[in-house]
Formats: sequence, structure tokens, C-alpha cells
Amino acid sequence: MSSIATTPPQQDASAPFSARNPWIYKPWIDLTVGCGAWSAPLLLLAFYATSTYSRGWTVAFYFLALLFNYPHFMATVYRAYHTHTEFEKYRIFTVHIALLLALAGVLAHAWFPLLPWIFTLYICWSPWHYTGQNFGLLMMFARRSGLAPSSTERDAIHLSFIASFLLLMLSFHTGPSGDPLILSLGLPAKITLPARAVLALFFVGATGWALTSLARRSSLRAILAPLTLAVTQFLWFLVPAMIELFSEREVPQTRYSSGILAVLHSTQYLWITSYYQEREARAAGDSHFKFWRYLVTLIAGGIALFIPGPWIVSRVFHVDFAASFLTFTALVNIHHFFLDGALWKLRDSRVAALLLNTSEKAQDANSNAQNVFKSATRWLAGPAISARAIRVAAVALLFAWAVLDQLHFFWSSEASSLRALERAAKLNPDDSSVQARLARAELLAGNRDASLLALQHAAEISPGNFVQQEAYARGLIEAGRTADAYSQYQKILGRWPRNTDALVDSGLLGQRLGHGDEAIDDWERAVDIDATQSNAQLDLAQALEHRGEAQAAARHYRAYLQIVAAHRTEHAGEGSTVIAALIKVADADAAAKRENEAVQGYRAAIAFAEKTDEKALESLALIHLADLKEKQGDVAGAAQSFQRALALDGLLDDARNAASDWLNYGEFLRRQHQPERLVFACMLRAEELMKTTPGDELPVIVNARAESEARLGREAAGVRRQSEKVAGQVLALPASAFSPVHP
Repeated sequence: MSSIATTPPQQDASAPFSARNPWIYKPWIDLTVGCGAWSAPLLLLAFYATSTYSRGWTVAFYFLALLFNYPHFMATVYRAYHTHTEFEKYRIFTVHIALLLALAGVLAHAWFPLLPWIFTLYICWSPWHYTGQNFGLLMMFARRSGLAPSSTERDAIHLSFIASFLLLMLSFHTGPSGDPLILSLGLPAKITLPARAVLALFFVGATGWALTSLARRSSLRAILAPLTLAVTQFLWFLVPAMIELFSEREVPQTRYSSGILAVLHSTQYLWITSYYQEREARAAGDSHFKFWRYLVTLIAGGIALFIPGPWIVSRVFHVDFAASFLTFTALVNIHHFFLDGALWKLRDSRVAALLLNTSEKAQDANSNAQNVFKSATRWLAGPAISARAIRVAAVALLFAWAVLDQLHFFWSSEASSLRALERAAKLNPDDSSVQARLARAELLAGNRDASLLALQHAAEISPGNFVQQEAYARGLIEAGRTADAYSQYQKILGRWPRNTDALVDSGLLGQRLGHGDEAIDDWERAVDIDATQSNAQLDLAQALEHRGEAQAAARHYRAYLQIVAAHRTEHAGEGSTVIAALIKVADADAAAKRENEAVQGYRAAIAFAEKTDEKALESLALIHLADLKEKQGDVAGAAQSFQRALALDGLLDDARNAASDWLNYGEFLRRQHQPERLVFACMLRAEELMKTTPGDELPVIVNARAESEARLGREAAGVRRQSEKVAGQVLALPASAFSPVHP
């Protein structure tokens, strides 16, 4: 019932309304399940459960898939394949499309990068499939009720449902994807937001008009089912977008398209197919149709479609079970979408006869022996005791396999239970998701070696999965195995040479191991690929500066600052790094004789440091500004900067830098021909501070103090006795005490 444009020729809308019984089973069943009236409470329950009881809901949903999702796929397979007539009629889908998808499955297992494309197609096609079913059911109920929608009314509903699908697609493809298995177009919100608003208004307006028009010439009983389906479409497609728009909470594509929505759609599908299958069996003369037997067939067939394949491929070929399961899931769904769109068409006379209660007799689907695939198939489906035993054994085996799969999932979902995860890994050791959780549990238990082994195994069984490869590399880093981590990143880059995160991390590891040139090469490749990589820009700038290439480093410091300015929120905690980068850029400008730009850079650094209370960096920027001011001949300005820097130093517990600043200020005073007693006070203060944290600078300071003391002569003893007072005078020197020095 998924093809959205497959309704029959329209009747005259001006014809008098003829009320008929619209119901399939009973009104409450049809409205609740078939029309989705239970969507609101179940969606609320799912939203609450995923937020409050995440693991319990996940396990419950996995079990619900066994009862509803899997069987609904088998319902389509059952109809398409169980008779030769249907098989031949839809041969393009039953054979050719099936073989192509099987080939895609083989390729996806051999080449992991294909899986995200297949999985994205499945995720994006699912809402279209749900939309088609809701539209088809709406038209079916309208006709069963005796309504005759005009072409305008039908088109209004048709287009509004398409609009709701497009709205959801825009939500899915706004911004980058948060799931590595789902590809996003990355559309900007400033474009998609107004587009989604227009689509939402169109849905409400067009659907509202069409239903109001139908209601004017019908009864409440006739319009109730179509109205409920329209509300269901609103809940399924518009509400998630509204949640995103008004609460700024993202609705994950996988959780929504393949989550509770899939359960609601599947129960709706089973509701209509069970009705159709029973009527078809009765029309073909089969009076022994039993719903419970049909349901068991669907459950067993659904298990066969989804569960054995990934297990066999994983255990026999040692392929990652997690990736294999997703591959089977996506491909079975895609085949279902193709097949379902061909099978459920109301313009098909037999489908219309059975679903619309028309007087046309259904064609006999099983009237002759040609309708059965083979004699072997006839025998297997027959009453023979041996055939029945085979059927029972097959069903029992499938149900046992399903129990095993459920246990595996239950244990693997215990992310904090080491014992449960070990059981899951014992059932299937080639499951990267289990190995990744096991690694975290082992690490929490203090078993670092076991954790690393689990990460290594996850990486080995999923060589095409970047997430697992990077997780192993990071595990090696945390274990202190830098060389092994570097080697792992070289393997990653061999497969993903344009992955900027891997290039940045490889560069950092290379730098630690002394491969400076290789590190620079990695970071340069990263910024060439993506100039907005702030970490790469910063690391590259620091490496080039260390190599003495100040101007080249400044270019990357500038790029880093531009990135930060454009994304302030994301870099809110990088205040000290930003200030240091501003100083480095200003230093490069000063060295290149771009003095005005340098002054602006230093002042920007000072202002930002003052704003963020980074006193040490503010002092550093002031010292650099003082040096530049002196070179420019602005001696008073230089003195003021020195004094501000020294005042800040007095508030900090950094004797070494304070000593260096006092030394520089003293030398500045001497160059400006200030009284030697003031110069000596500066040198004396620098020596006192440096003695508390002696270093390489101490001999330089001692020598400078000794030279000043010699120049001062007998007066030096008096300055020593009043060093604190004289130092205070130094800091209070007015601008008038300095005269410009012209070179």
C-alpha cells in the first residue's frame, strides 16, 4: 500500500454521496491500528522511554521488531513469491531487482564505504514508503465510504502528503549528519528553515481544504478514517520538524525513520495485508485460512529474512556482524519498497475488488497447477507428514535462532556489565559494536590490556570502519604506545588520505616522535583539504614558528584567529590560545615593519586579555607593545606599557617573568638616560625575584645589576636600603619624565 500515485480513475465529485460500510474489521481496530490513531500516545511513550529508560526501550523495541517489523516484510514476500502467477507478474522485482540488491550486499560486505550510501537510501526512502501507505489507505477509506474525491481534492491531499515528506527530508539534510552511516546534504538552516515553514503551512492548508470539501457532502462516519490518517501524517512528519524548530533538539534520522515509526507502519501494514490475504484465500476457494497460521508464517519468514544472514556471514567469513546486520536490514527494506510499490495498486482490478468492496469478482490466483513454482514446493506446502515435519522443524529452528539473537542483543546492550558483554562476545566475537562496548567496560574495570585487545579486534574485523580504526588508535595513545598509535594512523591515512582529523592526530604523534617535517606535512595537507581546521592551523603555526619561519607561522595564526572569530561559541574556552596567537601575529607584523598593524594586534591582545582576566598574557602583550613603542620613538607610551605590565606582574605568582620584565624596564630606563639609581632599583628588584626561582637568566641579571651598581658608586648602598621605595618611584614615573628619542 506504499505507492503514492496509484489510485484508480476518479469518479464525478458531483455524484450524490452513497454511504457504505467503510470498516475493514471493526471501527476501533481500524481507526487505532489502520489509521494510526494510537500514534500520539505511542510517540509520547517512545519519546519519554528513550529519554528515561533508554536501554529498556532499546531492548523492547528490538523485540517488537521481531513481532511486527520483520513479519511485515514477509507479508510482501509471501504475496509476491507464493504463487507462480504473482512471481511472473512481478518478475522484474522478484528476480532482477532482488539479484541486483544481492550483488550490492556482497559489495557492501567487501567494501565498507558503500554501506553508508545504501543505509542513507534506506533511511530516506522509509518516510516516502510510510507516506505512500498513509495516502493509499486514505483513498481506500474514502472510496469504501462511498466518497468520490474530485481530481482537485485528490491532488490537494496528494501534494500535501508529498510536502510533508519533503519537509522531513529537509530536516534530515540540514547541517552535517551526526551518524557516520548516514550521509547528509549539509543544507544550511537559513535556507531550509523558511522552506520547511512553507511546506508545513501547505500541508495544513491543502489537507484541511480537501477534507473540509469532502466533509460537506458526507457524514462524520464517512470522513472519520480519512481525517484520522491525515492527522497521523501530521504527527509522523510535521511534529518531528516542529520539535527541532521550537526546542532546538535534533530528531535523529535512524531513531525516527527506523524506530517507533517503523513499528507503527508495520502494524498498519499487517492489519491491511491480513485482511487482504484472507479475502484472497476465500475468493480462491480456500476455506481453511487461519490468521494465526498466517501470522506464524510471517514471523518465521521475517526471522529468515533478517537474522540468519548476518550471523552466517559473520561467523563463517569473520565479517563485522554490526555492519552485516545493517547491510541486510537496509537491502531487505529497499527490496520491500520496490516490491510493495508494485503490488499494492488500487488500479489493479483484483486489489480494488478485495479492498474496496466492489462488485467485481476477484480473479482466482490459484486455479491451476501453473500457479505453483514447482512440484517440490507443492509437496513442501502439502499435508504429507514428512513435509509438515520439515516445516515445523524449520520454524522451530528459526524461532530458536531468534531467541539466540535476542539474547545477544540483550547482553550487548548492557554497556556497563562486563560479564554480559563477555557473553555477547562469546556468542559472536566478530561484532565490532560489542567489542567496542567491551573495551570500555574493561577499561572501567582497570583492565587496560584487555580493553586494548578488544579495540584491536574491533578494528581488525571492520577495516573499512573509520570509527573503529580511530578508536583503536586513541586506545594506543591512552596506553602510552605512541609509536604504535602513529603506525595505526599511517594505516588510517592509507585508506582515508583526506580525513583531516586523522591528519591532525598523525601530525601530533609525529611531532612527539621527532618527525617534525612529517608532522608539518600532515598539518599542511589538513589545511589544504579544509582550511577551517582550527587545530591544524594552530599546530602548523606553532611548528613553523619553532622552525624559525615566523612569517609563515603568522599566516596560520591569522587563519586560526579568523576561524575563532567566525565560530566564537565553539572556541569559547580558548581565550589564552587566542591571546597568544594575537601576540604572535603582532610580533610578525612588527618584524615585517608593519608597525601600525602590530600596534593594533597588541592592543587587541591586551583588550581581550583584560576581558578574560588573563593577566600574564596581558603583561606579555604590554611588554611587546612597549618594545615597539620605543622603536617608534614613543618613549612615554613605551614607559606607560612597561609600568602597566609590572603592575600586573605584582598580582601574579610568576617570579621568573616578573624578573625578566624588571630587567627589560631597567635597560629601557638606562637607554632613556634616566637616573642610574632608578635603573639600579630595577636590576636589584629583578635579582631578588630571580633568586627565588634561579634559572639561566640569573647570571645575566646579576651581571646587569653589578654594572649598574658600579656606575652608581657610593649611592648604591642607599638605594639598597630603600629598594622598595625607589621601585615605587620607578613605577610612578610620569610621561613628562621621558622625552622622545629620534633615531
